Amino acid sequence: MSPAATLRLASRALLRNKLRSFLTALGVVIGVGAVIAMVAIGEGAKSRVEQTFQSMGTNVLVVLSGSSLGGGMHGGFGTQLTLTWDDLKAIQTEIPTVRAAAPMLRVSGVVQSEDLNWTTAIIGTTPEYHLIRNAPIASGRGLQQSDVEGDVKIAVLGQTVIEKLYGAGVDPVGQMVRIKGVPFQVVGVLVKKGQSPMGLDYDDTVVVPVSSFRSKLQGGLGKFIQGSIMVSAVSLEATGRAQQQIAALLRDRHRLAQDAEDDFSVRNLSEIANAQQEGTRVLTTLLASIAAVSLLVGGIGIMNIMLVSVTERTREIGVRMAVGARPRDILAQFLSEALTLSLAGGLLGIALGVAVAWQLAAAFHWPMILRPGIALLAVGFSAAVGVGFGLYPARKASRLDPIEALRFE
Repeated sequence: MSPAATLRLASRALLRNKLRSFLTALGVVIGVGAVIAMVAIGEGAKSRVEQTFQSMGTNVLVVLSGSSLGGGMHGGFGTQLTLTWDDLKAIQTEIPTVRAAAPMLRVSGVVQSEDLNWTTAIIGTTPEYHLIRNAPIASGRGLQQSDVEGDVKIAVLGQTVIEKLYGAGVDPVGQMVRIKGVPFQVVGVLVKKGQSPMGLDYDDTVVVPVSSFRSKLQGGLGKFIQGSIMVSAVSLEATGRAQQQIAALLRDRHRLAQDAEDDFSVRNLSEIANAQQEGTRVLTTLLASIAAVSLLVGGIGIMNIMLVSVTERTREIGVRMAVGARPRDILAQFLSEALTLSLAGGLLGIALGVAVAWQLAAAFHWPMILRPGIALLAVGFSAAVGVGFGLYPARKASRLDPIEALRFE
């Protein structure tokens, strides 16, 4: 019997009991749908983590000052000023794995246009900020070294600040703003970056030269940096080495004894990103494994129904054998029925999984990433389930004695 004829017979047998066939395939539908949905959402979550940390900067390390201690209470990193401007220069020039380093002085203050005002974060830094924080310019220009050296009162605004001071869609380059009462000229606009996972608005910021920040907005503390140092490593692979080298350099410069604790902290944002991605990957694998159990249950359902079908159709099998059907023809027919059920369930499961993933992605504001290889793997696995669990009923049917089968009531 040709494969096409076998497939027609299998389809006809399944369509005689449409509801039972659908319920039999339902386990495979749910299993494949769950696998597709969980993997798509997991990949989307992973992509969202990557995008978030890309917005924070490229291969970024954050160097913080030490922790203060008073009355037996630790104040946390940054509360005791231990980093100096010479430390920053040493990090920039003496560590080969460092691509760029910049100070990050930060204060909250009121920014005013002619008609409106807005309280935002004001950052004093150097031109390397744009490279380290992956902060390109949408219009105008960014900070330049001449701005820092000349103590120039210029500012680069984030999109949120522009909307609050001038309205959406307005280009404020060339306008004057007052930052904590001091006039600054707007020379650039930062590209919109959105929010952090904790809800921090990256666009709600004003960037000014560090020299103007110290002389006009906050004042300085001599040789100490009243903030942190942002560092970008030459590559993602070199970030860990840069972290170790910065720590060794600062311990040497601060003349710390071998058994003394660090009076600074070097935080690796790449490690945080990797940890979050690993957590997402583990969760996705766990959920996909649970979904795979549904496929297994679906396969058992197919086997059960096929066994029932063999019992119900024993006389039919006997008639077919009596008119010349060979055991392999019977085997092929029942395997085709099991395979058709599982493949149909797999295709319906893909449609269900994509729909569920799309709904979840919309609800959580995550991207939905469905790789074709995952869909093909799910369909292939469902086909393997159908063949694997349909083989025993098919073999049982093919081994029936024709005479006994014709006598079956």
